[in-house]
Formats: sequence, C-alpha cells, structure tokens
Amino acid sequence: MKHLMDITDLTTSQIDELINTANKIISDPEKYQDTCKRKKLATLFFEPSTRTRLSFEAAMLELGGSVLGFSTSDGSSSVKGESVTDTVQTVGYYADIIAMRHPKEGAPLAASKRTTVPIINAGDGGHSHPTQTLADLLTIQREKGRLANLTVGFCGDLKFGRTVHSLINALSRYEGIEYVFISPKELVIPDYVKAGMLDNNKIKYVETTNIDEFLPKLDILYMTRVQRERFFNEADYIRLKDSYILTPDKLKSAREDLSIMHPLPRVNEISVKVDDDLRACYFKQVKNGKYIRMALILMLLDIKV
Repeated sequence: MKHLMDITDLTTSQIDELINTANKIISDPEKYQDTCKRKKLATLFFEPSTRTRLSFEAAMLELGGSVLGFSTSDGSSSVKGESVTDTVQTVGYYADIIAMRHPKEGAPLAASKRTTVPIINAGDGGHSHPTQTLADLLTIQREKGRLANLTVGFCGDLKFGRTVHSLINALSRYEGIEYVFISPKELVIPDYVKAGMLDNNKIKYVETTNIDEFLPKLDILYMTRVQRERFFNEADYIRLKDSYILTPDKLKSAREDLSIMHPLPRVNEISVKVDDDLRACYFKQVKNGKYIRMALILMLLDIKV
C-alpha cells in the first residue's frame, strides 16, 4: 500500500495487523523508539487541528524520527496562490512521508498523484478521516476485545460527520454489526452511506431521533458534535447544536459495559460530569490515536520490527 486516503484502502487483515502492531507498541514502546531514525514526517494541515496533528507529530518523534510542516494554510505558500499539488510535490523532496488535512474533499487524493512519498489523509472536508477510524477501532478492540458482534449507536451530526462515515465503512466489514443512527432529521446519515455500505450488504440499522429508547441496547455509543464549520446558515447551527446532551442522569438506563466514544473536540454534547464515568472512552481514543498512527507510519514506510 502506497497511500492511505480512505479506510476502505485497508483490508480487514491490514486493519488487524495495524491493531496488533499498536498493541505491541503499547506493551513495549522502547523496542520501537529508534525505528524511524533519520526519517522525516511532514504535517501539512490546511485546516485547524489539535489531536490529529499533534498525535502524528508525537507518533513520529516516539519512533525516533523528526517532523516538519505547518499547522494552518496561512503558514504555507497557498496564501500566495500556490496549488495544493505543487505544495505537496515540493514537500515530497524534503520528507519521507506526509500527513495532510484539507477542507476540500479529495484534495489529499489529488496530491497523492504528484509525489513519490506516502501520503496519509488526515481529514478531507466531510469526506473521510481514516486515521481517526483506526484510533476508534483500536479503542473498540481494547475495550471490547473484538470488532464483531456489536450494536453501535451513532448520535449527533451524522450528515457531515466524516468520522462516522469512516467508522461505518470499517466496522461493516466485520460480522454481526448492527447500527442505531440517532440524529435530528436535518442531520441524518447520507443516503450514499446507507445504500453503498449498509443496504448492499444487508446490515441491520435503525434511524431515530430518540436516544433514550435505544440507549439500553448499545454496546458502543459514539457521540459527535454538530459541526459549526460545515453549516452555511448560522441560524440552522444554533437551532441544532444542542439536540443531544449526554449526562450522568441519561446514562442511568445504559448498560454497565457501554463504551462511550467521541472523536473530539466536544462542545457540550457530553457533560464534563460524564468524564469520571468508567464507561467514558473518548480520552482513551486520544491516547490510542498516537499508537495506531505509529503503527501506520511503520506500515507505509515498510519498516519491520
């Protein structure tokens, strides 16, 4: 595999291999501390990011490599009118691997055709966020011990949520997965996701606006924020942003072994009072994101340990 643009670029065997490598890194980090010595990662972030960018940088540094790049488009020649493909082709002469985030869907794919170094899509618009999905899958595997036979609830912005779309595409390839989609009617899961992955593969799912009815049935609850940056109308955002707020009181009906996940950042869709609940896994996702990105860098650079 040369690049990672979408989670579907990976087979389930490759996903399992990455999870296995990440678990090995967690168990014995010192074994991997010099594996990328003299290798350079470029982080090209044309859109703001905290966790994704810093976890990529932390991942490369912990592998013994180094990092260069920029954190906003203002720090690049794109403000002078340079095309994304020209920027990436240039950076490809300075780095061994590139992690790229861009607000336009398909920008990392277009860039990948103009460089010889591996490119990792670190999020492109509302389309895909494959490394967040890998972090989610590692978290699920570590919390549940499996990636099959799970009932997964997605709640919030399911229309623009690229993390939701990617995780659905990944989990749907494992046996016994069922979904509950909880959202306002304006933010339902897109038809192309339902038709392309769910209906074609006869995967069971329910669409609802009522979180209380289905919460007791869930193995995993994946909360998402309503994304202000994806709205053209501020009034629509204000009207929908507080559609679902998870609180300790609401969780009284949930299972004791529920895993509560969120790709972060959150606004107020999960009360901070939930953070101390043993079922809260969203900060575990943050930590797991570093380890799975370490595993991915090793895979794309074809480094064996």
